[in-house]
Amino acid sequence: MTAAPQAPAVERRLVRVGGIVQGVGFRPFVHSLAAELRLAGHVTNTGEGVLAEVEGLPDAVEAFCRRIADDAPPLARVASVLHEPIEATGADGFAIVPSTGGGGSRTLIPPDTATCADCLAELADPADRRHRHPFITCTNCGPRFTIVTALPYDRAATTMAGFPMCTDCEREYTDPSDRRFHAQPICCHACGPELSLTVPGRAGLRGAAASEDARRLLAEGAVLAVKGLGGYHLVCDAGSAAAVAELRRRKRRGDKPFAVMAGSATEAAALARVGEAERAALESAARPIVLLRRRPGAPGIAEGVAPRCPDLGVMLPYTPLHRLLLGLPGDPDGPRMLVMTSGNLSGEPIVTDDAEALDRLAPLVDGWLAHDRPIHVPCDDSVVRVVDGEVLPVRRSRGYAPLPVPLPVDVRPVLAVGGDLKNTFALAEGRTAWPSGHVGDMDDLATLAGFGRAVAQLAAVTGVRPELLAADRHPRYRSAQWARRQARGREVHTVQHHHAHIASAMAEHGLDGTGRVIGIAFDGTGYGEDGTVWGGEVLLADYDGFDRFGRLGHVPLPGGDAAVERPYRMALAHLYAAGLPWEPGLPCTAACPADELPVLRQQLARGLNCVPTSSMGRLFDAVSSLAGVCHRAGYEAQAAVELEAAALDAEDSGEPYAFGMRDEAGVSVADPGPVLAAVVADLAAGVRAAVVARRFHGAVAALVERWCLAARERTGLGTAALTGGVFGNALLTEECLHRLRAAGFTVLRHRLVPPNDGGLALGQLVVAGRTGS
Repeated sequence: MTAAPQAPAVERRLVRVGGIVQGVGFRPFVHSLAAELRLAGHVTNTGEGVLAEVEGLPDAVEAFCRRIADDAPPLARVASVLHEPIEATGADGFAIVPSTGGGGSRTLIPPDTATCADCLAELADPADRRHRHPFITCTNCGPRFTIVTALPYDRAATTMAGFPMCTDCEREYTDPSDRRFHAQPICCHACGPELSLTVPGRAGLRGAAASEDARRLLAEGAVLAVKGLGGYHLVCDAGSAAAVAELRRRKRRGDKPFAVMAGSATEAAALARVGEAERAALESAARPIVLLRRRPGAPGIAEGVAPRCPDLGVMLPYTPLHRLLLGLPGDPDGPRMLVMTSGNLSGEPIVTDDAEALDRLAPLVDGWLAHDRPIHVPCDDSVVRVVDGEVLPVRRSRGYAPLPVPLPVDVRPVLAVGGDLKNTFALAEGRTAWPSGHVGDMDDLATLAGFGRAVAQLAAVTGVRPELLAADRHPRYRSAQWARRQARGREVHTVQHHHAHIASAMAEHGLDGTGRVIGIAFDGTGYGEDGTVWGGEVLLADYDGFDRFGRLGHVPLPGGDAAVERPYRMALAHLYAAGLPWEPGLPCTAACPADELPVLRQQLARGLNCVPTSSMGRLFDAVSSLAGVCHRAGYEAQAAVELEAAALDAEDSGEPYAFGMRDEAGVSVADPGPVLAAVVADLAAGVRAAVVARRFHGAVAALVERWCLAARERTGLGTAALTGGVFGNALLTEECLHRLRAAGFTVLRHRLVPPNDGGLALGQLVVAGRTGS
């Protein structure tokens, strides 16, 4: 008698997936994968990530556990896949079930992502039901971080909760074969948010009429407040000199450059040099502002967009509304490029609330193009540049926040509050850090309040409950004062400013801290261990601490911020410290008001309000004014930016200047006096400012190489870290990289967080939070 054939054995597994797996079409992907492999079960979002149960033939279950990471959707970042056998149930079919869990999450929503090609095609297709829909999105693109109010990620936990889906959208949302299957921001003209245009003295417009009239107003020279993903922008026609000048006047912008939005990378290439790396950055899903080297006399853009700046900040449209403002095929002529700058007065936080926008932005704009979807998380545009073929972050925010940064060491739950300029903070626990988006300069109550809200929001979505706080050692930093007020019995660990910069670069590159690096930390200001203002430092550092190997020679900083805002004062202070006369023919002497010269001389002679500084940033300011490039700074680092621009006009400048060197108590001190004397001599001989600027950049790069060679000879260390705001200078950074690599050094440069103070928090948390530290 023949035995009846047995049914194939089945198994069931519980699968937990961690990482960026919510808001990226992950559950629809799991559903499709299970269907392909003929598996039964279900999938859901939880506070920890995605949870699935799958049942079927063992080979199919094994393939599922492997492919869930290998074949994940493009926006997903799978950090872990854990699975274990559970009892089979004999279930049939596969379902997406309601989310479970609440607070205490440890998964992250992805950043806001630029509109994908599929959605853009539908946007421009008159036959598509979402033709010209300003909120078109799918599982592969659109708002995420700025609309999430809680986790797990579902429509009810976003600012789309107030927009019930229409029948057509609900059909797409529940169809496993549709690109919008479980796309939480799904909507259309019938059920989504609606545009509104408000112009004083005339009736408001809604819907398509609002965007069409806004485009017409921009073409006529108007300045509009336009509500975006993470806040309002101030927008005008970048080709209109009058509109750009009016926006600059209203915003009290000084000469600080504006960013522009171009329709494509090809259009951007007409304005500036766009190489392969620049094009990739422009067209990436993050859509940052990319700083590009300008083409002289580029057509179609007003000179006032970025006066005397070597770079032009360019971004491509990242929302459907941006594309509508620039025009779809067949639209009437309008602006080809738009100025897009943060919707605020200079120094204030970006505006996100509609009522606040009508009030605070009223003096700045001629009208408001808004919509009724709330912004839950403020998020400024990110800024990057390409240095030596690789992306260097300048401001890490929209498109990148809140992507986590892996850590090379374990840390306790910690909140690092960063610095007071270009503030970002970071939360961390274990081997993961979550840097915040750009907060801004901590110099007003509105920014401090926004800082507190941002900390609470990031803590809610990461689940980190800090046991200690890390802050800068400067006793008057508002960020550090905030940390002390919020400590509530928790430890506040202060970290020296330049040590944090170097630790940030080390952490980015996965160094575990068992060996030291030669840290070159160049910036404008940092509180020094000896009570002076540091900023031209060579530190032999690991996470435990540092020894000061070298520094720039001290000069008096006359009047603190007054010297920063008036670089001619810094130039005169440097000349005074070097024993060089204030010749009447020198540009910096001529720039100083006649009645200020004797007062400044007396101030320097008596040391009144003249803290010594070793700042490389202030030396750049001094040389900029001494060479006649920039005497008054209307924005941070203007003098250095314009000095770099001048240097780019002198490709063949001959031998660079040279610093003097001396030893003081075992510290290698670079004396800028010989450099200044050489500059004065060149100016007297009629040498162009561009040549002076180029020789100075070469001198600083040669100094970096000389210091690193000396440190290697003394200690055997072969790794150098370049960090601090001065290394936002592409010309200097590239020359340092070339020199050090040719000399056999391993060079650490920033790729994940900025070299400026926007990267401080990462270094602070590693120094302060390491377990066992």
